[in-house]
Amino acid sequence: MAPKHHPTPLSGGDRKALSKELGRSRAVTTILAAQSAEARAKGEALIRTADKLLCESWNERMWSDGEPIDPSPTIDQAINGGYSWLQIECSRCKAARDVDMATLRHPPTTFVHDLASRLRCSKCAKAGRRPTTTLLQLAQRARHPDQET
Repeated sequence: MAPKHHPTPLSGGDRKALSKELGRSRAVTTILAAQSAEARAKGEALIRTADKLLCESWNERMWSDGEPIDPSPTIDQAINGGYSWLQIECSRCKAARDVDMATLRHPPTTFVHDLASRLRCSKCAKAGRRPTTTLLQLAQRARHPDQET
């Protein structure tokens, strides 16, 4: 957007009035920019809280129903809500693993429940088998030192 051109008035009083109004406009611009930044920070905090509540709700539904629930949070929502780890269990050997969702090669808009069919147990893969995994819950930190992607 092109800057506005304010023609300089001929009289001294009008020049003073224009200068005063331009100063007020600049001050209001600074105030509005600060309010905008504050509102954006509040909005981002609210979105982060909403994403955290969504992950907690999904974890409770997973615990009560015992299977991947559709709809689930997206990978991006889970990470934004502070739940960047996914706890899984191999359906064959029952080995529990933690997956860092930030390192997955899936789009951030992928739903967490869609990962159930895509993740495999690395322990069974070494034995030549590729069983699917069972999703347990989202976690804020890893509970096991070894991870799988």
